[in-house]
Parts: sequence; structure tokens; C-alpha cells
Amino acid sequence: MGMKNNFKTMNRFTAFLLLAVFLGHGCLVTENNYTALPPGPWRAVLKLEPDYITPNPKGQPLPDKVNMKYEDVEDDILPFTFEVVYENDSVFHIEIINGQERLLVPAKDIRFGRGKERARDTIRIDFPVFDSYITGSFAGNVIDGTWVVSNRENYAIPFRAVHGKDYRFTALRKPPALDLSGKWACNFGLDGDNPYPAIAVFEQRDNHLTGTFLTETGDYRFLEGTVQADKFYLSVFDGSHAYLFHGKILPDGTLTGAFFSGKHYQTTWEARRDDGFSLANPDSLTYLLPGHNAFTFAFENPDGKVISPENPEYKGKVKIIQLLGTWCPNCRDETEFLIRYLDENRNGDLAVIGLAFEKYTEKEKTDRVIRTFRENLGVPYEIAYAGSYRKAEASKSLPMLNEVIAFPTMIFLDKNNRVRKIHTGFNGPATSEFDTFKKEFDTFVTSLLSSQSSDF
Repeated sequence: MGMKNNFKTMNRFTAFLLLAVFLGHGCLVTENNYTALPPGPWRAVLKLEPDYITPNPKGQPLPDKVNMKYEDVEDDILPFTFEVVYENDSVFHIEIINGQERLLVPAKDIRFGRGKERARDTIRIDFPVFDSYITGSFAGNVIDGTWVVSNRENYAIPFRAVHGKDYRFTALRKPPALDLSGKWACNFGLDGDNPYPAIAVFEQRDNHLTGTFLTETGDYRFLEGTVQADKFYLSVFDGSHAYLFHGKILPDGTLTGAFFSGKHYQTTWEARRDDGFSLANPDSLTYLLPGHNAFTFAFENPDGKVISPENPEYKGKVKIIQLLGTWCPNCRDETEFLIRYLDENRNGDLAVIGLAFEKYTEKEKTDRVIRTFRENLGVPYEIAYAGSYRKAEASKSLPMLNEVIAFPTMIFLDKNNRVRKIHTGFNGPATSEFDTFKKEFDTFVTSLLSSQSSDF
């Protein structure tokens, strides 16, 4: 009787093992049904090692009040998350996640292969609009490599991504010391010679924190992070911006922190709650110098054609002159807005001309990045190369202006090429100001189109 029971028990155990092996084998086949990167969530970090970070403008360490230990996370990494999405059995794209934004990296900009030297899988992810890329090797669900910015000299930051992790900074859930939701008046660059104001708008749900900073020259786009006890963290990566914010909640409810832009810049900032705080009017910062009535220029596009508001195709039209850089995320946001506006408001009396101020000076390279920018975004208007991205040099290209303060900047011309408004910077879709801007833009452009120049 005992032997029979033992035999039955062994049979059941053997059957269980066979079932487990079968099921395990089935799961393995399902999980590996891909040709390259595993699908699903990935956590990536850019390694901002201490040797990589340039001192602040005065060359001194950060003040003690922000140079604190961040035991919740590694204090020299800039994290972000992305998702690998397969369109079929062999083609996949990547979606980089920053708060509400999902930035698409299409399949055509991803190359996956086999390295001959090390016999490891290799990957290259291009961000053609911003002239940067990630390159690395893939093994064991981990990518190791670098993020390279081509239009900066010797600019590369170590990169690592791990499959299956979907948190940004930390998986910890320490009770937050404060709900940061709301509007904050900020000052940046306190350790330098040129501090500047900003507005922070945050939304916090438990430990999860999103929001952005608005400045007089543009916004810091879609930030995402976490609040852990009296410390908080935010970051964004979009192929051009690589911004990292560390902050501390002080006992009096104010904030202090450090801001890192890639490996080349760091500074300090502080903030206090202030629902009534505002920045300077963006229509007042850049203006036409006395003695200049009409606004004109003549610059070549990548095909060698001279672009000028005096050209016959622009005669009698309202014109928006967009000062931009193909390297600039705010400029991309503004360009996408203008593309949509032109598509939704087809009016033959409205034209847009882009003037690109670039980090390259060689004609072959400036032509290439302008063409790439136009082709990837589907820009329907001309973009001509106007000079260096350095603002002092850019100002020399347009001597009728007091100065070029920000990229982007929009200059509105009436049908006689007279300046009617200059809008500095761009607070885009990551900000609470975007809807207001769109309405004001439409109202002003409509008034220009429906009025004679003499009406102003």
C-alpha cells in the first residue's frame, strides 16, 4: 500500500515537473519573440560623473545648502524611461517618456546589428533633428554606450539602459514632506553673475512629480521625477535637452536646489510659492532700434536661393520671421505649432520665413542640418542660414534689432514689411501658458491679415 502511494506520488510529481518544463518553455518562447531589443519598459541613465561636470560660472563648488547628499538616488545620474514597441515581428520604434510627452523615435532612425570585433549586438539611435545619437552594445537586456552630440566638440556622456524597469529616479516611496503642486517664483544662477527669474509649475500625486520651469527665453519642457521626504528630483531627455534638477524642501516651505544641463553647466536655484508672480512681457524684450522702419535681410537657403521678405513671392503678404536653431527643442516646439497653424489656416496672404542660427559654421554642415530639420518635421516654409547661434554674433546679422535674446523669436511684419510685434522665446505645450499664447497669436495674425498697414 505504501509503495503504491509512493508510486502515485512520484507520478504526480513527474507530471508536475513535465508540466512546469512545458509551461516554462512556452513562456520562454513568448518572451523572446523579438528580433532585437526586448519590448516593453526600459530605464536609462546618463552618467554625469564628477569629472564630467564643469564648475559653476564662478568656478566654486555649489553652496552647502544645495550640495547635500542624495541618499535616495545616485547623485551623478540623469535618468529617463523609454518603451520599445514592435510594429510587427521585426520592426520596432522607441517612445521616450517625459511626463505627458512621448517622443517618438521611428524605426528608420534605429539601427541594430552585430559587432564584428566583440561579437555583440550593437545599436544606434539617431535624433536627426537635433544632430545627436546614442550608440552602444546590447547584451543580457542591458545597453551600454554613449550619448553623443555632434554639434558640440568632444561631447559624449556615458549611457546605460536596463530592460524591465519603469521607475525614473527611485522605487522608494518615502512620505513627501510637502505637496509641491502649484506655482513657484524662482531665481536661477544665484552663484553666478547673471541670475535670472523663472516660474515653476508643478503637479504632484503622492511621490510622482511633473511640471516645468518657464523663463523669459523659453521653457524647460516636460519634466518628470519624484518627491522623497524633503528632497525631490526632476529630469528631461529629448535628444537635445538633458536637464537634471535636485531640490530640497526647507523647513519654512521654500525650495532650494541645483540644476545640471548635460555635462557642461551647473548652477543653483531657489523658489517660493507665489501665485501672482509673473515674468516680463515677451513682446517687450526685443525691439526695433530707432531709425529703422522696415525689416529686411537677404540670406541663402541650403539650395543657394537668396531668401528675403522683398522677394516677389512675399510681396503684399503678412510675414512671420522665425529666428530659430535646429539644435533648439523650444524651436522645434514652435516650428510644430507654426506648421499646424498654417495647415489649419490656409491663407495665401500669410507667409513664414525661418532664419536659422547654427552651431556649425561650415556651409556643408549648416545646409545638412537645415535640410534634415525641414524634412523630418515637414516644414512647408523656407529656412535660410543666418549666422552663428552665439547671441552676440546673431545680433550682428540683424543690426536693426536691439539684440537677439532668445531662440526662438518671432518677428511679425505687415504687408509693407514693417515690424508690428516681436515675440521673444516660446512657452510651449509643456506649460500652462500655451493655450493662452495660441489664442493671442491667432487674434493678432487675424488682425494683421484683415487690416491695412495704415490702420496701425
